[in-house]
Amino acid sequence: VQLVESGGGSVQAGGSLRLSCAASGYTYSSYCMGWFRQAPGKEREGVGVVDSDGGASYADSVKGRFTISKDNAKNTLYLQMNSLKPDDSAMYYCAAWNTGPYLSLDPSSYRDWGQGTQVTVS
Repeated sequence: VQLVESGGGSVQAGGSLRLSCAASGYTYSSYCMGWFRQAPGKEREGVGVVDSDGGASYADSVKGRFTISKDNAKNTLYLQMNSLKPDDSAMYYCAAWNTGPYLSLDPSSYRDWGQGTQVTVS
């Protein structure tokens, strides 16, 4: 099982970035997957998740700005981030295999994690 994030970088406030998470090692499309982030000195928090049935949930702080999508053929999860703010600066992690409630945004519910990709908004 492997999750590999990419697409992070530095961007000015108001800009956009698209993160990617390539999954391998299991039937990717069968699992709830999502994005989480952790800023220095803060706890890891849920950004948004999408389940195998297409259901999705987003943190209030990103609703209307961030969108999760999946390409099942490529086993890849995406996070499109628009109207970025300095508060969005963090390490962003991809996670899979929700062992908690449906569409949980609690990081402790997820079994598998990527190494993260840094997003900096100035």
